[in-house]
Amino acid sequence: MTKIDCDTCVVRGLACHDCVVTVLLGPPPELTIDDDELRALDVLADSGLVPPLRLVRPVAGPEVESA
Repeated sequence: MTKIDCDTCVVRGLACHDCVVTVLLGPPPELTIDDDELRALDVLADSGLVPPLRLVRPVAGPEVESA
């Protein structure tokens, strides 16, 4: 299951115009898509019928110790 939370997407605003979530549903605060639905969206995107999911989740950066 894929949880899509547009509020935490690091490319929100930059890539919303070309994201399948915005194209199909508008920008929701949170959305859950199961694996079958995600595969179906991938097929539609690969066929050029909808844009791909542009969700980019933030990741923790490396910890740097100062000298």
